[in-house]
Amino acid sequence: MNIVAGVLILVIGFGIHWIAQLVSVVNWDFGVRVGFQETNMPPEYKVYEHAIAVADSLLGWIHGLAGVGILMDADWGYKLAWFPGVVFVYHGLSYWFWTRNRRRAGHPLTSDSMRIGWFLANVTTGLLAIWLAWNVS
Repeated sequence: MNIVAGVLILVIGFGIHWIAQLVSVVNWDFGVRVGFQETNMPPEYKVYEHAIAVADSLLGWIHGLAGVGILMDADWGYKLAWFPGVVFVYHGLSYWFWTRNRRRAGHPLTSDSMRIGWFLANVTTGLLAIWLAWNVS
């Protein structure tokens, strides 16, 4: 179980949330070109998305630390996993409602399958990390 959780936290949290968002903060246009950020985003959405990228960049390194700790089967890794777990659940829920509100406003920037997949990847990984944090350490 720790291998699956550690890999998920490293890939989704460290790889996608931290590295991709950090690249986007440093160079937004490059982040859009390589697919880290959405294309054709209305300017008023870019302000919000950029703020989320900054927040993810400031906190996302903890995901990498927790993922490595879990892969090493270290007690501190499991305790630290609570943080990315909560962040993943938050990201999944906020993404779900953010995309719903954008669609209602006439700006469906993501497909249904991407919306569902992103929601499920975040919430599932988050709940697994929280479960590990509470039950394994």
